[in-house]
Amino acid sequence: MIYDAGEYDVVVIGAGHAGCEAALAAARMGCRTLLSTLSIEHIALMPCNPSIGGPAKSQLVREIDALGGEMALNTDKASIQMRMINTGKGPAVQALRAQADKHQYHWAMVDTLLQQPGLDLLMAEVERIETDDAGVSAVVTRTGARYRCQAAIVTSGTYLKGRIIIGDVIYDGGPNNQVPAMKLSQSLLELGLQLGRFKTGTPPRINRRSVDFSKMIEQPGDERPLRFSYLSSLEPKEQISCWLTHSTPLTHRIVMDNIHRAPMFTGVIKGIGTRYCPSFEDKVVRYAHKSSHQLFIEPEGRNTDEMYVQGLNTSLPEDVQLQVLRSIPGLENVHMMRTGYAIEYDYVIPAQLKLSLEARAVPGLFTAGQVNGTSGYEEAAGQGLVAGINAALKVLGGEALILKRSQAYLGVMVDDLVNKDNDEPYRLLTSRAEYRLLLRQDNADLRLTNIGREIGLVDDQRWEVFNRKLEQLEEIRQELEQTSFTPADSAMASFLAEHNSAGLKDRLSLWELLRRPEIGMEQLVEQGWIKPAPPDILEQMEIQSKYEGYINKQREQVKKFEKLEQRLIPEDIDYQKVFGLSNEALQKLQTIRPRSIGQASRISGVNPADINVLFVNLEKARRKS
Repeated sequence: MIYDAGEYDVVVIGAGHAGCEAALAAARMGCRTLLSTLSIEHIALMPCNPSIGGPAKSQLVREIDALGGEMALNTDKASIQMRMINTGKGPAVQALRAQADKHQYHWAMVDTLLQQPGLDLLMAEVERIETDDAGVSAVVTRTGARYRCQAAIVTSGTYLKGRIIIGDVIYDGGPNNQVPAMKLSQSLLELGLQLGRFKTGTPPRINRRSVDFSKMIEQPGDERPLRFSYLSSLEPKEQISCWLTHSTPLTHRIVMDNIHRAPMFTGVIKGIGTRYCPSFEDKVVRYAHKSSHQLFIEPEGRNTDEMYVQGLNTSLPEDVQLQVLRSIPGLENVHMMRTGYAIEYDYVIPAQLKLSLEARAVPGLFTAGQVNGTSGYEEAAGQGLVAGINAALKVLGGEALILKRSQAYLGVMVDDLVNKDNDEPYRLLTSRAEYRLLLRQDNADLRLTNIGREIGLVDDQRWEVFNRKLEQLEEIRQELEQTSFTPADSAMASFLAEHNSAGLKDRLSLWELLRRPEIGMEQLVEQGWIKPAPPDILEQMEIQSKYEGYINKQREQVKKFEKLEQRLIPEDIDYQKVFGLSNEALQKLQTIRPRSIGQASRISGVNPADINVLFVNLEKARRKS
């Protein structure tokens, strides 16, 4: 029996990382929001590695924070180790990575959700989305409760028709043996959406007390305090180490002796997995010439002995998994607490979405996270934030927020999902961003906080912190540009000699001096030439000075890029009447319906000749009008 259970502006289906960000964004923007979940005990679950950040992903987390999202703040609360990686490389690819206490992360996020005005939590399985002439009108739960709404955001992760696979053991289920969502897929199909099937997996978990760390290499966190959120304090925090070990020839022999029992190779697994996070058995077969692979033993929290074996994703039978573990140095007597598994699930093919993450065929229906065929907590949270913002803007009558590829990794990710052929789970990489020197993790707030303020997500506290930072940056830059030295200055001559730097030939400002690789901001502060400032301010100035030429060059490239983005394509264009398009381009353009020439140029299957045809057609239409 169906009954009227209430009315909301926005209903979010699923409370993983995408769902939490979507619900918080919609509620903070003034929409009455309902967040439904299969299990309140598993909100913001980390069913895979409890870590946040890394290359491209740390930029995403900082961007979420700059726009007023929650992941960065929550990670700082729950972190048990933080370190900066790729420090030997340029600032475009340097990245912060945190190991999190997965239980604390969950409870901190639940507390944030419960404290948020305008947001209600509901433990229920949504089975159907209803529509009327205007689009989404309601969602209906398994128990018959109908919640009327103007927008719905599906953030169901890997739960849609989830199937767990461990060797020859196969059963319906979600991550961590939760219940799957078995009927929502059918509702999405009935609404006209196309679904695909992907696969992901996790490694076994082990008991810390059964590990011999003396045979491993310790991986400690950074000694200096680090943070993701611009609002978090920089107080020192106890760091818990991770550990490095490796597989052995015996490990690989065990895998090969049992490859006939591996679902990856017997045809049991039909879904496609990500190439950037393959199963261990796939690595052994694919890289047969290698005698070992790195494995990281990582803690899952401060108050648990459970540890994660990073690099050992597997769906091998349980008995084989135990043999594999005990062939690894330091794990000879290990106790396996949880068995690794693969999970297959339905996903929405993202080419059916607008750049706002709204389904083109169903007004008011948004999708975000792994249900869009992506992998990673950070990618999910970023999409959730974008979908939550745009669902709220739709309800409030505002224009959709579309972030450009030149503005944010968030823009790169959404643009890739909508325009590219994604035949495997999508993972964000720094190489996907053509303007990555502009999209660094250190300047996410400078790029996006103004936008977050305009849409109503950046509160007064964050806005005050941001403006204080702008003032500090401007003050220090003026000091650097206005303070200069001549070759006759003995203090500068001694300083340069001490740091093996060439002497001055002409008057030189500190801003110009800072471009030298051997000179850093901290040295200028130590000399008393620049006032002391927080580490992130000094880092920002040093990057801006040293990479000024490259940054300016990328900004010129962005100007050319934006000319194509500003050349809009009429929404009602009939591509069938655009003579000269290739058949593939015609089909792709009709399906995706790009909003600009720039977006059209990035669609898989649309070549430069097709873009020229579009240009000519638009110009003819312009002259005619």
